[in-house]
Amino acid sequence: MKTNILFLLIVILLVACGPKSDQAPEPVVVYDTMQVTSTAYNSTEAQTKKGNIGLAAWGDTLKPGMRALAISRDLIDSGLVHNTEVYIDGFDEPFFVKDKMNKRWTNKVDIYMGLDIDSARSWGKQQIEIYIPVDTIQENNN
Repeated sequence: MKTNILFLLIVILLVACGPKSDQAPEPVVVYDTMQVTSTAYNSTEAQTKKGNIGLAAWGDTLKPGMRALAISRDLIDSGLVHNTEVYIDGFDEPFFVKDKMNKRWTNKVDIYMGLDIDSARSWGKQQIEIYIPVDTIQENNN
């Protein structure tokens, strides 16, 4: 009798904890990956537009703490337009395209690091992969 009750409890738990057919499918994000050269920049007059330190090329005002990127203009044709969400290896949170670089640069991103000049210098120049969300699909759990 105790064995039957224990078996019945196990079956009830398995059914209650098992996959539910009425659950909404979980979204899966599909990313496009690009190899780019990266550097970093700060809100200093020497590194930005003189007289208007925080003003970015698309009209955004950059402030320390923002997760912003400047991109070379050739990357606009690759889909990196204003406010595009971009993920970078080594960073937990996404960045957003807020600024454009001088026309002389190609295949390059500049990571905004506010007033932290030491971090920008430590970052230096690196070849990195960036990840751009391009689609979300619904994964079927059944």
